Amino acid sequence: MISQPKVVALGGGHGLAATLRALRSITDQITAVVTVADNGGSSGRLRQEFPIMPPGDLRMALAALCADDSWGRDWADIMQYRFTSEGPLNGHALGNLLLAALWDRDEDVVIGLDRVGALLKVVGRVLPMTAEPLDIEATFLNGGKSIDAIGQVAVATTPGRLQELRLKPGNPTTRPEVLAAIAEADWITMGPGSWFSSVLPHLLVPSLRDALVASPAKKILLLNLDSNKDQVAAGEYAGYSPLEHCSILHDYAPELNFDLVVADSHLKGRQELAQYLQERGSGYLEADLRDETVAIHHGGEKLASTFTHILNEMLV
Repeated sequence: MISQPKVVALGGGHGLAATLRALRSITDQITAVVTVADNGGSSGRLRQEFPIMPPGDLRMALAALCADDSWGRDWADIMQYRFTSEGPLNGHALGNLLLAALWDRDEDVVIGLDRVGALLKVVGRVLPMTAEPLDIEATFLNGGKSIDAIGQVAVATTPGRLQELRLKPGNPTTRPEVLAAIAEADWITMGPGSWFSSVLPHLLVPSLRDALVASPAKKILLLNLDSNKDQVAAGEYAGYSPLEHCSILHDYAPELNFDLVVADSHLKGRQELAQYLQERGSGYLEADLRDETVAIHHGGEKLASTFTHILNEMLV
Protein backbone atom coordinates (compact mmCIF):
# COMPACT_ATOMS: atom_id res chain seq x y z
CA MET A 1 0.00 0.00 0.00
CA ILE A 2 1.18 3.51 -0.88
CA SER A 3 0.57 5.53 2.30
CA GLN A 4 0.91 8.97 0.73
CA PRO A 5 0.66 8.66 -3.07
CA LYS A 6 1.82 11.51 -5.23
CA VAL A 7 -1.26 12.39 -7.27
CA VAL A 8 -1.65 14.57 -10.34
CA ALA A 9 -5.29 15.52 -10.96
CA LEU A 10 -6.24 16.91 -14.38
CA GLY A 11 -9.42 18.77 -15.25
CA GLY A 12 -11.21 22.00 -14.52
CA GLY A 13 -14.25 23.58 -12.94
CA HIS A 14 -16.51 21.92 -10.38
CA GLY A 15 -15.50 18.39 -11.43
CA LEU A 16 -11.83 18.91 -10.67
CA ALA A 17 -12.69 20.72 -7.43
CA ALA A 18 -14.69 17.70 -6.26
CA THR A 19 -11.80 15.38 -7.08
CA LEU A 20 -9.32 17.59 -5.22
CA ARG A 21 -11.45 17.82 -2.07
CA ALA A 22 -11.73 14.02 -2.03
CA LEU A 23 -8.04 13.41 -2.70
CA ARG A 24 -7.08 15.80 0.10
CA SER A 25 -8.47 13.31 2.59
CA ILE A 26 -5.98 10.58 1.58
CA THR A 27 -2.80 12.44 0.62
CA ASP A 28 -1.08 15.79 0.87
CA GLN A 29 0.98 15.13 -2.27
CA ILE A 30 -1.44 16.63 -4.81
CA THR A 31 -0.77 18.60 -7.98
CA ALA A 32 -3.81 20.00 -9.77
CA VAL A 33 -3.30 20.62 -13.50
CA VAL A 34 -6.04 22.96 -14.67
CA THR A 35 -7.46 23.74 -18.10
CA VAL A 36 -6.91 27.38 -19.12
CA ALA A 37 -9.37 28.07 -21.96
CA ASP A 38 -12.31 29.67 -20.13
CA ASN A 39 -13.68 32.74 -21.88
CA GLY A 40 -16.92 33.31 -19.98
CA GLY A 41 -18.05 35.25 -16.93
CA SER A 42 -15.52 36.95 -14.71
CA SER A 43 -12.59 35.10 -16.28
CA GLY A 44 -13.60 36.12 -19.76
CA ARG A 45 -13.96 39.76 -18.80
CA LEU A 46 -10.53 39.79 -17.17
CA ARG A 47 -8.98 38.14 -20.24
CA GLN A 48 -10.42 40.92 -22.39
CA GLU A 49 -8.78 43.54 -20.19
CA PHE A 50 -5.48 41.83 -19.35
CA PRO A 51 -3.27 39.35 -21.25
CA ILE A 52 -3.59 36.75 -18.47
CA MET A 53 -4.69 33.21 -17.80
CA PRO A 54 -8.40 32.77 -17.10
CA PRO A 55 -8.30 32.63 -13.29
CA GLY A 56 -11.67 31.02 -12.50
CA ASP A 57 -10.86 27.29 -12.64
CA LEU A 58 -7.45 27.88 -11.04
CA ARG A 59 -9.16 29.77 -8.20
CA MET A 60 -11.63 26.92 -7.67
CA ALA A 61 -8.80 24.40 -7.48
CA LEU A 62 -6.96 26.51 -4.89
CA ALA A 63 -10.10 26.82 -2.78
CA ALA A 64 -10.70 23.06 -2.97
CA LEU A 65 -7.21 22.35 -1.63
CA CYS A 66 -7.25 24.92 1.17
CA ALA A 67 -6.27 23.83 4.66
CA ASP A 68 -9.08 22.23 6.64
CA ASP A 69 -8.82 24.70 9.51
CA SER A 70 -10.46 28.03 10.30
CA TRP A 71 -7.80 29.99 8.40
CA GLY A 72 -8.01 27.87 5.27
CA ARG A 73 -11.81 27.64 5.25
CA ASP A 74 -12.24 31.39 5.79
CA TRP A 75 -9.82 32.26 3.00
CA ALA A 76 -11.42 29.74 0.67
CA ASP A 77 -14.79 31.43 1.24
CA ILE A 78 -13.23 34.84 0.60
CA MET A 79 -11.60 33.62 -2.61
CA GLN A 80 -14.96 32.37 -3.87
CA TYR A 81 -16.86 35.53 -2.88
CA ARG A 82 -18.53 37.31 -5.80
CA PHE A 83 -19.37 41.00 -5.85
CA THR A 84 -22.95 42.05 -6.46
CA SER A 85 -23.38 45.57 -7.75
CA GLU A 86 -24.66 47.71 -10.58
CA GLY A 87 -21.09 48.53 -11.63
CA PRO A 88 -18.14 46.87 -13.36
CA LEU A 89 -17.25 44.68 -10.33
CA ASN A 90 -20.57 42.84 -10.56
CA GLY A 91 -20.03 39.09 -10.89
CA HIS A 92 -16.29 39.17 -10.33
CA ALA A 93 -14.92 36.66 -7.83
CA LEU A 94 -12.48 38.18 -5.36
CA GLY A 95 -10.03 35.36 -5.98
CA ASN A 96 -10.04 36.11 -9.69
CA LEU A 97 -9.12 39.73 -8.99
CA LEU A 98 -6.37 38.69 -6.56
CA LEU A 99 -4.81 36.34 -9.11
CA ALA A 100 -5.11 38.94 -11.86
CA ALA A 101 -3.33 41.49 -9.64
CA LEU A 102 -0.47 39.11 -8.83
CA TRP A 103 -0.04 38.12 -12.47
CA ASP A 104 -0.17 41.76 -13.58
CA ARG A 105 2.55 42.59 -11.05
CA ASP A 106 4.80 39.53 -11.18
CA GLU A 107 3.84 38.27 -14.65
CA ASP A 108 4.78 34.65 -13.85
CA VAL A 109 1.60 32.61 -13.48
CA VAL A 110 3.01 29.91 -11.22
CA ILE A 111 4.60 32.43 -8.83
CA GLY A 112 1.19 34.04 -8.37
CA LEU A 113 -0.54 30.70 -7.83
CA ASP A 114 2.09 29.63 -5.30
CA ARG A 115 1.68 32.92 -3.40
CA VAL A 116 -2.07 32.41 -3.09
CA GLY A 117 -1.49 28.76 -2.23
CA ALA A 118 0.74 29.81 0.66
CA LEU A 119 -1.90 32.28 1.84
CA LEU A 120 -4.62 29.61 1.83
CA LYS A 121 -2.22 26.96 3.19
CA VAL A 122 -3.26 24.69 0.34
CA VAL A 123 -2.58 20.97 0.46
CA GLY A 124 -0.48 20.46 -2.65
CA ARG A 125 -0.04 22.75 -5.64
CA VAL A 126 -2.15 24.21 -8.45
CA LEU A 127 -0.64 24.60 -11.94
CA PRO A 128 -1.98 25.71 -15.32
CA MET A 129 -2.25 23.12 -18.08
CA THR A 130 -0.08 25.20 -20.43
CA ALA A 131 2.33 28.11 -20.27
CA GLU A 132 -0.08 30.42 -22.13
CA PRO A 133 -3.85 31.02 -22.08
CA LEU A 134 -5.77 29.11 -24.71
CA ASP A 135 -8.93 29.31 -26.75
CA ILE A 136 -10.98 26.25 -27.56
CA GLU A 137 -13.01 25.60 -30.71
CA ALA A 138 -15.15 22.71 -31.89
CA THR A 139 -17.17 21.56 -34.87
CA PHE A 140 -20.49 19.82 -34.21
CA LEU A 141 -22.92 18.04 -36.54
CA ASN A 142 -26.54 18.82 -35.78
CA GLY A 143 -29.39 17.78 -38.08
CA GLY A 144 -26.97 17.26 -40.94
CA LYS A 145 -25.57 20.77 -40.52
CA SER A 146 -21.98 21.50 -39.48
CA ILE A 147 -21.71 24.10 -36.71
CA ASP A 148 -18.48 25.76 -35.56
CA ALA A 149 -18.37 26.74 -31.89
CA ILE A 150 -15.77 29.35 -31.00
CA GLY A 151 -14.75 29.75 -27.36
CA GLN A 152 -15.30 27.64 -24.25
CA VAL A 153 -18.80 28.96 -23.60
CA ALA A 154 -19.96 28.13 -27.13
CA VAL A 155 -18.29 24.71 -27.03
CA ALA A 156 -20.04 23.97 -23.74
CA THR A 157 -23.50 24.95 -24.97
CA THR A 158 -23.68 23.99 -28.65
CA PRO A 159 -25.82 20.87 -29.18
CA GLY A 160 -24.84 18.21 -31.67
CA ARG A 161 -22.33 15.42 -32.21
CA LEU A 162 -18.69 16.36 -31.88
CA GLN A 163 -16.72 16.21 -35.12
CA GLU A 164 -13.53 17.98 -34.08
CA LEU A 165 -12.11 19.66 -31.00
CA ARG A 166 -9.11 22.00 -31.28
CA LEU A 167 -7.05 24.51 -29.32
CA LYS A 168 -5.64 27.89 -30.32
CA PRO A 169 -2.69 28.04 -30.44
CA GLY A 170 -2.54 24.50 -31.72
CA ASN A 171 0.73 23.37 -30.14
CA PRO A 172 0.97 25.13 -26.77
CA THR A 173 3.85 24.72 -24.34
CA THR A 174 3.47 22.67 -21.16
CA ARG A 175 4.99 24.17 -18.01
CA PRO A 176 8.06 22.23 -16.81
CA GLU A 177 6.49 22.01 -13.32
CA VAL A 178 3.59 20.05 -14.83
CA LEU A 179 5.86 17.64 -16.67
CA ALA A 180 7.95 17.08 -13.54
CA ALA A 181 4.85 16.34 -11.43
CA ILE A 182 3.58 13.81 -14.00
CA ALA A 183 6.98 12.09 -14.15
CA GLU A 184 7.04 11.70 -10.36
CA ALA A 185 3.36 10.76 -9.86
CA ASP A 186 2.09 7.51 -8.36
CA TRP A 187 -1.46 8.24 -9.51
CA ILE A 188 -2.88 10.38 -12.30
CA THR A 189 -6.59 11.19 -12.28
CA MET A 190 -8.62 12.73 -15.08
CA GLY A 191 -12.20 14.01 -14.71
CA PRO A 192 -14.95 14.34 -13.95
CA GLY A 193 -16.01 17.58 -15.57
CA SER A 194 -17.13 19.21 -18.78
CA TRP A 195 -15.79 16.62 -21.19
CA PHE A 196 -15.14 18.90 -24.16
CA SER A 197 -13.91 22.00 -22.32
CA SER A 198 -12.25 20.69 -19.14
CA VAL A 199 -11.15 17.08 -19.73
CA LEU A 200 -10.30 16.48 -23.39
CA PRO A 201 -8.25 19.70 -23.82
CA HIS A 202 -5.43 18.12 -21.82
CA LEU A 203 -5.04 15.56 -24.59
CA LEU A 204 -4.83 18.24 -27.28
CA VAL A 205 -1.50 19.50 -25.89
CA PRO A 206 1.11 17.23 -27.53
CA SER A 207 3.82 17.48 -24.86
CA LEU A 208 1.28 16.94 -22.07
CA ARG A 209 -0.35 14.00 -23.83
CA ASP A 210 3.05 12.38 -24.44
CA ALA A 211 4.00 12.83 -20.78
CA LEU A 212 0.77 11.16 -19.67
CA VAL A 213 1.31 8.21 -22.00
CA ALA A 214 4.92 7.79 -20.86
CA SER A 215 4.20 8.07 -17.13
CA PRO A 216 4.40 4.81 -15.14
CA ALA A 217 1.76 6.15 -12.72
CA LYS A 218 -1.53 4.37 -12.17
CA LYS A 219 -4.11 6.23 -14.25
CA ILE A 220 -7.71 6.71 -13.12
CA LEU A 221 -10.54 8.10 -15.26
CA LEU A 222 -13.56 9.48 -13.39
CA LEU A 223 -16.68 9.58 -15.54
CA ASN A 224 -19.46 12.13 -15.30
CA LEU A 225 -22.72 11.40 -13.55
CA ASP A 226 -25.22 12.10 -16.30
CA SER A 227 -25.59 11.20 -19.96
CA ASN A 228 -29.34 11.69 -20.27
CA LYS A 229 -30.34 11.47 -23.93
CA ASP A 230 -33.33 13.72 -23.22
CA GLN A 231 -30.95 16.61 -22.52
CA VAL A 232 -29.23 16.84 -25.92
CA ALA A 233 -30.39 20.43 -26.29
CA ALA A 234 -28.35 21.36 -23.24
CA GLY A 235 -25.08 20.83 -25.12
CA GLU A 236 -21.83 19.96 -23.25
CA TYR A 237 -21.84 16.23 -23.81
CA ALA A 238 -25.49 15.61 -22.96
CA GLY A 239 -26.85 12.65 -24.90
CA TYR A 240 -23.60 10.68 -25.01
CA SER A 241 -23.30 7.31 -23.30
CA PRO A 242 -20.55 6.49 -20.77
CA LEU A 243 -18.94 4.28 -23.40
CA GLU A 244 -18.83 7.26 -25.78
CA HIS A 245 -17.09 9.29 -23.06
CA CYS A 246 -14.28 6.74 -23.17
CA SER A 247 -14.36 6.21 -26.92
CA ILE A 248 -13.99 9.92 -27.72
CA LEU A 249 -11.13 10.23 -25.23
CA HIS A 250 -9.46 7.24 -26.92
CA ASP A 251 -9.82 8.95 -30.31
CA TYR A 252 -7.73 11.89 -29.08
CA ALA A 253 -5.15 9.80 -27.20
CA PRO A 254 -5.18 6.23 -28.55
CA GLU A 255 -1.98 5.29 -26.70
CA LEU A 256 -3.27 6.45 -23.30
CA ASN A 257 -4.63 3.53 -21.29
CA PHE A 258 -6.34 3.86 -17.91
CA ASP A 259 -5.73 1.31 -15.18
CA LEU A 260 -9.13 2.05 -13.70
CA VAL A 261 -12.33 3.74 -14.89
CA VAL A 262 -14.77 4.81 -12.18
CA ALA A 263 -18.47 5.24 -12.96
CA ASP A 264 -21.49 6.12 -10.86
CA SER A 265 -23.69 3.11 -10.17
CA HIS A 266 -26.79 5.00 -11.39
CA LEU A 267 -25.50 5.53 -14.94
CA LYS A 268 -27.25 3.86 -17.84
CA GLY A 269 -25.12 1.85 -20.24
CA ARG A 270 -22.81 0.46 -17.56
CA GLN A 271 -22.87 -3.09 -18.93
CA GLU A 272 -21.65 -2.12 -22.40
CA LEU A 273 -19.08 0.18 -20.79
CA ALA A 274 -17.74 -2.65 -18.61
CA GLN A 275 -17.41 -4.94 -21.64
CA TYR A 276 -15.62 -2.25 -23.66
CA LEU A 277 -13.15 -1.60 -20.85
CA GLN A 278 -12.50 -5.29 -20.30
CA GLU A 279 -11.61 -5.65 -23.98
CA ARG A 280 -9.16 -2.75 -23.62
CA GLY A 281 -7.58 -4.17 -20.46
CA SER A 282 -8.82 -1.41 -18.15
CA GLY A 283 -10.17 -2.03 -14.67
CA TYR A 284 -13.70 -0.91 -13.90
CA LEU A 285 -15.30 0.23 -10.65
CA GLU A 286 -18.89 1.21 -9.97
CA ALA A 287 -19.81 3.22 -6.89
CA ASP A 288 -22.58 5.46 -5.63
CA LEU A 289 -20.96 8.85 -6.22
CA ARG A 290 -23.94 11.17 -6.58
CA ASP A 291 -24.49 14.13 -4.28
CA GLU A 292 -28.19 13.86 -3.50
CA THR A 293 -28.42 17.55 -2.56
CA VAL A 294 -26.91 19.05 -5.74
CA ALA A 295 -27.93 18.14 -9.29
CA ILE A 296 -25.30 16.24 -11.28
CA HIS A 297 -22.46 16.75 -8.78
CA HIS A 298 -20.20 14.17 -7.16
CA GLY A 299 -20.58 13.80 -3.41
CA GLY A 300 -17.37 14.70 -1.63
CA GLU A 301 -17.53 12.05 1.09
CA LYS A 302 -18.59 9.36 -1.39
CA LEU A 303 -15.74 10.21 -3.73
CA ALA A 304 -13.26 10.29 -0.84
CA SER A 305 -14.46 6.86 0.31
CA THR A 306 -14.02 5.53 -3.23
CA PHE A 307 -10.46 6.86 -3.42
CA THR A 308 -9.67 5.25 -0.05
CA HIS A 309 -11.00 1.92 -1.34
CA ILE A 310 -8.90 2.26 -4.50
CA LEU A 311 -5.81 3.06 -2.46
CA ASN A 312 -6.26 0.18 -0.02
CA GLU A 313 -7.68 -2.55 -2.25
CA MET A 314 -7.07 -1.92 -5.95
CA LEU A 315 -4.13 0.15 -7.20
CA VAL A 316 -1.48 -1.21 -4.88
